[in-house]
Amino acid sequence: MTNFYSFQGTVTMIQDFNIGQNGEGCNKLITVENEMGSVVNFVVTPTTYFVDHVIVAIGDRITGYYDGDAPVPLIYPPQYRALIMVKDSPFQNVKVDFFNQQFMSKDGQLKLNLSSYTQVLLTNGQPFSRNPANRDLIVIYGPSTKSIPAQTTPYRIIVLC
Repeated sequence: MTNFYSFQGTVTMIQDFNIGQNGEGCNKLITVENEMGSVVNFVVTPTTYFVDHVIVAIGDRITGYYDGDAPVPLIYPPQYRALIMVKDSPFQNVKVDFFNQQFMSKDGQLKLNLSSYTQVLLTNGQPFSRNPANRDLIVIYGPSTKSIPAQTTPYRIIVLC
């Protein structure tokens, strides 16, 4: 179970980030600034999962997810290794968290009601054939209730094995 933290804002810079031999061009440093002026650098590697495999450009609003328990260098702006990147869309919501046996998120903010139309996939796009409960999930959904916790029937679930 990963302790997911997120930072949301606008991409202000994208540059190559060299972290060793033979890695030239494989890693990127994406600088994101939020509405309050806080800045974060995300290190994006070939293993970073981009929801819907989108291409991110300067000016895009994104949310980057990282492991809140991972060690980070004590520099400014903070620099986190991005695990998951989401390009904001007005047509879908995304939640990355651990979901228990009752499909309640670890933070208690979202409960899932699965339907036969909910796609459950692996990060490589292949179907996931088991119960997705008690796992780290990327949940892509539309409308939700205004209750606490909010409830939704997700369009798609991506299981983080």
